[in-house]
Amino acid sequence: MTANVYDVAILSDFRYPGGTSASIAAEVQVQAAAGLSTVLLHVPSPHQPGHHPFSPRIVQCLRDGLAELARPEQEVTARLLVVRQPRIFTRDLAEAPRVTAERIVMVINQAPGDAEEPHRYYDFAEVAARVHGYFGEVEWAPISSQVRDWVLRVAPDAPLSEDWHEIIDVASWWRDRSGGVADTPVIGRHGRADPVKWPRSRQEILQAYPDSAQVRVRILGGGEIAVERVGHRPPNWDVVAFGAESPGDFLATIDFFVYFHDPDLVEAFGRTILEAMAAGVPVIIGPHFRPMFGDAALYTTPAGVLDLVRELHADPQRLRAVAVAQRAFVEERYGHMSHLTRLAERGVHPPTLVPGPRPSPRAAAPGAPAVRSTGTATRRVLLVSDNGTGMGHLSRLMAVARRLPGDMSAVIATQSHGASVAHQEGFLTEYLPSRKVLDMGKPRWTAFLRERLRHLIELHRPSVVAVDSVPHDGIVEAVGDHPGVAWVWVRRAMWRRDLGAEWIERGPVFDGILEPGEFAAPADEGCTVADRDAVHAVDPITYLDPGELLDDAAARSGLELDGRPAALLQLGAGNINDISSPIARMAGFLMNNGFQVVLAESTIATEPLPRIPGVRVVKVYPVSRYLRAFDLVVSASGYNSFHELLSFGIPSVFVPNRQTGLDDQVARARFAAAAGTALVIEDPEGDDVERVLARAVRPDVRADLTRRCAEVAIGNGAAAAAVWLSELTVRTGV
Repeated sequence: MTANVYDVAILSDFRYPGGTSASIAAEVQVQAAAGLSTVLLHVPSPHQPGHHPFSPRIVQCLRDGLAELARPEQEVTARLLVVRQPRIFTRDLAEAPRVTAERIVMVINQAPGDAEEPHRYYDFAEVAARVHGYFGEVEWAPISSQVRDWVLRVAPDAPLSEDWHEIIDVASWWRDRSGGVADTPVIGRHGRADPVKWPRSRQEILQAYPDSAQVRVRILGGGEIAVERVGHRPPNWDVVAFGAESPGDFLATIDFFVYFHDPDLVEAFGRTILEAMAAGVPVIIGPHFRPMFGDAALYTTPAGVLDLVRELHADPQRLRAVAVAQRAFVEERYGHMSHLTRLAERGVHPPTLVPGPRPSPRAAAPGAPAVRSTGTATRRVLLVSDNGTGMGHLSRLMAVARRLPGDMSAVIATQSHGASVAHQEGFLTEYLPSRKVLDMGKPRWTAFLRERLRHLIELHRPSVVAVDSVPHDGIVEAVGDHPGVAWVWVRRAMWRRDLGAEWIERGPVFDGILEPGEFAAPADEGCTVADRDAVHAVDPITYLDPGELLDDAAARSGLELDGRPAALLQLGAGNINDISSPIARMAGFLMNNGFQVVLAESTIATEPLPRIPGVRVVKVYPVSRYLRAFDLVVSASGYNSFHELLSFGIPSVFVPNRQTGLDDQVARARFAAAAGTALVIEDPEGDDVERVLARAVRPDVRADLTRRCAEVAIGNGAAAAAVWLSELTVRTGV
């Protein structure tokens, strides 16, 4: 790509003081963080006074170097052009924009009118004619379902695409709260001064923002409008001019965000509501916002505000739960990954890096450093795996074991029901029943695990013990019992946020930490991220290398498939949640679109999957050996399947499992979609299934996914991990 071709061009009037500029700034920040180039094209709106300066948020983006501002005479070329604010085109422009792009999206971030006048702000047909005249073929994307409904009222045949919703970087807004701001609850709101942003009547204003000693009220922006309508400024009101405080700082001073407006206003989205949710401030709004904010917000009328505030303020635990639920909702629906995903769907992909090898592991205690092996005698490594919900822990260890050098052999000790699979793959295998299987209390199982490890170490005399598991008490005690062995924690990254800190604290008991690489590492918000200084990292570990897969003809023959397109469904072991419900819908949709469907049943599934007419069920290990038989795979986004599918370039749709203990399958799947390497079904119970699979069955979409996987080129770190383990030996001085 030449230097003057930008990834994204954004055309708008950057003087708008409210949500338009805030939304543009948020997208610019996400694009810059992802390594994408952005150019801003300023086109004055006829509805903005000429003396207004650029929004401070836009100015800050330019000062920080996150985007470039196109010169008036500059010819701009971009992969994607995003146009915001239809009111810019209510009149002919003085000069046609000098921009060309492969794809163009017109974001309809304002309704044409309101309940009183459907064309109050612009005539959609006139705007559409001008936009098509300037840019040609354009994708029209409403910012919300409310805007969509109003556009379709005035233009029933308007060709609207999916909503181009607001986004927000939750991490930069969130502030953890241990309690209320003060003994008296503080309610507030922020936003630009606009009469329609406030209730019309004095009564409703004082209901929503009471003149009462029971609450304090803080208003950032527009407070003078409310004061004028009320007739005085109540003594408990703190009215702050718009821009006098940053929204983030302001939100830290209130306990509740309360927003009510003129009944005729069609609020396009509610950017300030989104900001409050992201900041951890419980939001109280009218029920007409439910399509945008679901069950995360608190809904009432102005008359119900005071009672709701008092009730929640008296229950800190419930208040905290509301804030946490809001954060989870905002991250899922409006987080930055959702923006990268929609860019990827339009051919704009961020440059993606997979973590490379890291420095050697932490040294052992003084006087007992780990040293390189100099002997040539046969040595052993004991590989210990947890009882995961799938085969992930065990498969990673077997991937390493089958690549150990010739002078080193592996013994596998696993709590997994897949012990028989390891045995069938040719490994000396020991079964360690899990606490759940034995139905033991924690103290008894700790003693059992410690004793079993002692027995295995004395029996097999390994020089290295590698543990792909959380460090249970029995493991930690076994480490202390056997200082003459090099202990390694094989610690997969991508943990769910705010979980597992107690396990991280046990890391120092090991002589080293080996981290299998993670393609989605840039989206990792788990607690392993801050604990990598002494970690040895390798590329993502997969059981097979690409050259070990059967070719398409042999794979199809082995599975008895004919020449029609074939799809594989592998949604996990089914041991965490019920995976049978969406399977029939997916299989039915694919078969109706000409695919023959194969259902992979996990080798450790505790219950057989329901049989579906016309669907072949296979139970093989590793199923990855047959992947070239398939034109499409629909899979859970567990570590192993995820990296196999991307590494081998198989067109994939990921269905993340939300019920895992530590593994953040949701973030992993979202990152793949944002990187353009896969599609994602976030809600298998909703209409996501048909919508996403409708794209996946298209040959051009699958070809793009395969091409993108080849571009990111994921390697296999199993051999490097095997070499690194083989070079560890008994600590000296023991």
